[in-house]
Amino acid sequence: MNAVIENSFRYHTPKDGQPEKYEAIRSKAKELAYLIDELAPNSREKSLAMTKLEECAMWANASIARNG
Repeated sequence: MNAVIENSFRYHTPKDGQPEKYEAIRSKAKELAYLIDELAPNSREKSLAMTKLEECAMWANASIARNG
C-alpha cells in the first residue's frame, strides 16, 4: 500500500479550525479574482489567470485537508 496515494484519494473529514482556513483562502482568492476581473482585459490570458487562481485555492485547501 502506498500512503501518499491513499491520502490523496480518500475523504478528509474537516478537523477543528479547518473550515475557517478554507474560507480564508477562498475569500482572499475571490478578492484577487475581482481585482483581475477589473484590471485585466478580457482575453485568453485573463481566463487562464482565473483558472489558475481557482486551482491555487483548491490545492491550498487540499493541502490543509490532507496534511492539516
